[in-house]
Amino acid sequence: MSGFLAGLCVAVLPLLAAGFWLGRRTARPENLGGLGTPVEHATFETLHTASLAAPPLRAGLTGETARKSARRLRTLLGTDALCLTDQDTVLAWDGLGEHHRTEIMERLGSPLETGRGEAFRLKCDEPDCSLRWAVVAPLTVDDRVHGALVACAPRESAVLVRAAGEVARWVSVQLELADLDQSRTRLIEAEIKALRAQISPHFIFNSLAVIASFVRTDPERARELLLEFADFTRYSFRRHGDFTTLADELHAIDHYLALVRARFGDRLSVTLQIAPEVLPVALPFLCLQPLVENAVKHGLEGKTDKSHISITVQDAGAEALVVIEDNGTGMDPDRLRRILAGEVSPSGGIGLSNVDDRLRQVYGDEYGLVIETAVGAGMKITARLPKYQPGVHSAGPLPRE
Repeated sequence: MSGFLAGLCVAVLPLLAAGFWLGRRTARPENLGGLGTPVEHATFETLHTASLAAPPLRAGLTGETARKSARRLRTLLGTDALCLTDQDTVLAWDGLGEHHRTEIMERLGSPLETGRGEAFRLKCDEPDCSLRWAVVAPLTVDDRVHGALVACAPRESAVLVRAAGEVARWVSVQLELADLDQSRTRLIEAEIKALRAQISPHFIFNSLAVIASFVRTDPERARELLLEFADFTRYSFRRHGDFTTLADELHAIDHYLALVRARFGDRLSVTLQIAPEVLPVALPFLCLQPLVENAVKHGLEGKTDKSHISITVQDAGAEALVVIEDNGTGMDPDRLRRILAGEVSPSGGIGLSNVDDRLRQVYGDEYGLVIETAVGAGMKITARLPKYQPGVHSAGPLPRE
């Protein structure tokens, strides 16, 4: 995909440069609203129109998105009529001559099959219809034809053929970006499902066993723990968006730790230091809980003395800084590297590679986990969360059922 976009930029930039050079060569003294020469003014109008047509197309090729973008695309081409089709039907028509819908679909067989554009004469008995030619430019994504852009005009024009092809290629890029957005969404959903699958069955069974042990000796304590368990599992398996808030994630962690402390008693102590001003910050769902679960596992595994876990969330200007530290068994740094790289089973680090991958996908590679550890030296995990990131918005409070 990056190679494709790079190739597209290589193809488009010379055209813009040529237009700018031509504008300088043909400059006239009058000033058009501060936009310079007529060619520079036309270039601005073209880019502005393209920017208005792009957002609907980023949702894919549907009747609604085609209808919203068709008029902008017709403005780009300056043609009398334009339609967008999928493989089976005309999705949207803008301009004159809508009665040509059926004829155009009948002529699209070859372009949709081969992916090559063509132009043909329109047959029309309507005396008031000025459309005589149609130019077909297929819309392709990953070498698969999704539909076509059809421009209709009163006369044959080589310029229209070339322009329609360029606009169709631009539309195809938007559709490819839409495909990538959908693939990213499916990937995030799959990763959340995988993360949920990693929630240890032993934790669930042990939690229920602890709750059962209090039923006779301390029914009120059993009731409280059962509510903690219900709230934790309800949050972990919710279907309410890809993002949550620090407040909600920390609340779920509190439920989790209440169940862990009920089982291990004085063997585990936890210190929390939370800056209240960062609680509304949005972050990927189930992003911090696996890190705390990892700290519990390594803090208690193979130890008979007390274990301590520290959870700190600080305001760091444009970011929220989350630090989770334990005094447990730690891990060999080379093994940790291989876990994060996906080279070995993550059984030694619950969800670490999953969380690291998701943070990098959402915020960029510079926002991966920073982990300091050594055998017998505990583990310190640092996560940086931007307070604002385009597309990262919490779906709001979890709805009550």
